[in-house]
Amino acid sequence: MTEEILVNHSAHETRIAVVQQGVVQELHLERAASRGLVGNVYLGRVSRVLPGMQSAFIDIGLERAAFLHVADLWQSRANSQSTGHATPIEKLLFDGKPLLVQVIKDPLGTKGARLSTQISIAGRLLVHLPQDPHIGVSQRIGNDSERALLRSRLQKLMPEDERGGFIIRTSAEDAPDAELAADVAYLRKRWREILDESQRKPAPSLLYQELSLTQRMLRDVAGEATAAIQIDSADECQRMIEFANTYVPGLAGLIRTYNGERPLFELHGVEGEIEKALARRVDLKSGGYLIIDQTEALTTVDVNTGGYVGGRNFDDTIFKTNLEAAHSIARQLRVRNLGGIIIVDFIDMTSAEHRDAVLTELKKALARDRTRTTVNGFTTLGLIELTRKRTRESLAHVLCESCPTCAGRGMLKTPRTVCYEILREIQREARQFDPKEFRILASQDVVDLFLEEEAQPLAALGDAIGKRISLQVESIYSQEQYDIILV
Repeated sequence: MTEEILVNHSAHETRIAVVQQGVVQELHLERAASRGLVGNVYLGRVSRVLPGMQSAFIDIGLERAAFLHVADLWQSRANSQSTGHATPIEKLLFDGKPLLVQVIKDPLGTKGARLSTQISIAGRLLVHLPQDPHIGVSQRIGNDSERALLRSRLQKLMPEDERGGFIIRTSAEDAPDAELAADVAYLRKRWREILDESQRKPAPSLLYQELSLTQRMLRDVAGEATAAIQIDSADECQRMIEFANTYVPGLAGLIRTYNGERPLFELHGVEGEIEKALARRVDLKSGGYLIIDQTEALTTVDVNTGGYVGGRNFDDTIFKTNLEAAHSIARQLRVRNLGGIIIVDFIDMTSAEHRDAVLTELKKALARDRTRTTVNGFTTLGLIELTRKRTRESLAHVLCESCPTCAGRGMLKTPRTVCYEILREIQREARQFDPKEFRILASQDVVDLFLEEEAQPLAALGDAIGKRISLQVESIYSQEQYDIILV
């Protein structure tokens, strides 16, 4: 099945959509203000060694010092493999020592970036490990004979002076020797450039920056199935063509500038698809629907028949809804970039044959995912558990933030609940203080309820405590906000 890649580029943001038969299958987004650091290589300087924690803080030129644990020191790991004992970090590092490091985790909140001294440089077909003389194969290539053949082919293509190793990516499975050799040469060249920069630049300095989103798209996403790559920026289009000519020449002829009057994403319905990907409910063509809830620990997907009444019998209705849901779920995981643990609650099926068919269909739909996904069968509760590798933040986490009104709960206390909280608080305050009046500041809905249905409890409380209680609307208050002023 052929696909088209659409690129919406501006100085502040780049968005990429992968479209198959008019349907968006993947969305990628990168913003200049929050471009990640993962993959960047720095010449850092050790600012502090912490023997008690077996870690160190490294200055790499950022606002906060980055963090390096002894487990991420390849020198310590190498010593452990050869002698059986890990070398303590204080024997390998000292304050002020320059150190070649790579970011493996972006800064988060008050924490600095996480670092490793095990450098890895990703290419289109291979990942280069300059310090590790090992040839690995992607776990997604499951056939043992195929894995052995790929190792043998790469071993023959590696130069005799190569002291590092490589990991063979899934995309290399059907690649000819010429492309593998070209990727080896490209990665070795990149590593030499990093080493040269480390000799010329002072610490701390950035030596290598991970490719931009459009370049990573050409390296990792575009392939044989790609029929065209359209981009709405002539300058970025030229940069993409230059990059493709150097590293992926087979794709250069597919890249072209979009000059239409309507915005590219609007023309192909991508803007609407982004809005749908942020919604909790996903409608199916049959009339059924999915409910997707993303939490801190996991993501849940609930399948419902909705308005679909089916044809011959109830079992067939459920089966057909679940089959359609399996394909929609696989697509939603890609579009929303949901990772981690995912629990799917299909509509209960009494037939074991139907359950097996739905599970097979789900695995088939997920097989097209570029991100590694593991699917377990039905549990005793009739749920399907699967895991999807987290490669970047989900679409919702990139585009949205928690609601300041409900603090991310998705629900608000009712005006009546808030009214009763206010009455209880006034009762507590009246026991401790002796003001002339209690003034309630609250939202319009809460004040209206006090003036109408809850007027009697308010009046009864005023009589009980012997104080006047007045009401004042605060238009900027949310439904749950209130203040009690002692006058």
